[in-house]
Amino acid sequence: MAAVSGVRALLRRSINQVHLTSTCLPKWICSSVTKGNEPKPTVNSENESLLENLNLMGVDVEMARQRQPGVLRKAFTNEQGLAQFMKSKGASRQVIASIISRYPRAITRSIEHLDQRWELWRNVFQTDAEIVTILSRSPESFFRSSDNGNLKKNIAFLASLGLNTKDLHRLLTTAPRTFSNSLELNRQMVEFLEDVCAELGGKNPEQFPKAVISRNVYILIRSTKRVKTNIEILRASLKLSDSELLAFLQGPGAEILDLSSEYMKKNFGSLQQKLDLLGCQRADLKKLIVSYPVVLFIGPNRLSSKLDCLLKGGITMKQILEKPKVLDYSTENITGRLEELKRVGYDFQKNGISVLDSSRKRFDAKIEKLSASLDD
Repeated sequence: MAAVSGVRALLRRSINQVHLTSTCLPKWICSSVTKGNEPKPTVNSENESLLENLNLMGVDVEMARQRQPGVLRKAFTNEQGLAQFMKSKGASRQVIASIISRYPRAITRSIEHLDQRWELWRNVFQTDAEIVTILSRSPESFFRSSDNGNLKKNIAFLASLGLNTKDLHRLLTTAPRTFSNSLELNRQMVEFLEDVCAELGGKNPEQFPKAVISRNVYILIRSTKRVKTNIEILRASLKLSDSELLAFLQGPGAEILDLSSEYMKKNFGSLQQKLDLLGCQRADLKKLIVSYPVVLFIGPNRLSSKLDCLLKGGITMKQILEKPKVLDYSTENITGRLEELKRVGYDFQKNGISVLDSSRKRFDAKIEKLSASLDD
């Protein structure tokens, strides 16, 4: 019995089917397999042995069932092997259970696959602890793809563009589909961006993709058609010259290139209409979008509510155009800050609106200071 300590051996028999649990695979500890001519489980039935194991491991089986129900019907899984592997990297029992609950497909990866993938990630991250932390937040980033060879090629290709370790970190954690793309697909986007730069008169087309990707890690999981359409919309709507458009795209404008083209057009039209109603000029619209392009991420109703709230609080449209980052905050947040500033007699015309675009800690310190001056 000592030879198989820690490895489960479960034999279930019924009149119509047999579930057999493997106990002797050194690197692939699994739930159950169907061998030879033994009857196979019903197609839509869940693997009871697997469910029992997952419950014992603390996995939220209901969450797993909602996210990837097919995994629970598999006859051959590696949940114990995954748990042992992750534990060896420093993951706690709770982290392991959370990973499986949120991304059940993780238990279908072999130990060999996990070893290879971990080694590739260690080319980007310095410690096992960093990777464990990322997996605890976003298990999909590590377990989504099963093609380690493709991952290796994509890491090498993206590094060749001059992307630094920080950029690769962000790509792996926030846009993992980039590494599921074929190398050719990623190369197509890079070549497209180089062509855009050259057509706009840029002198260093090979540097342009790096600048765009560094600012927008989602760009490689969008189609070249979408990005091209968005560039055309921005050029026509803002009436930018080639040099202006180039500077915009390799600067803050890169952040909105992955937007749905229809969403961009809709929000642009709504923003233009709102500014017209407020008496702004077309030059004001251009200034706002060029300096703060993420305004196009904000839906029409939310944007209108934020602008109305600021104007009602005694702030002018000119001030908003000068400090558009105040629109980063929710209407509730803006309202609360305006009320606190009004209470201490803050004068926006005299002191400006930078106070609204400050961290909670700095804002509270400012309010405390102003309150103290009132008491004096």
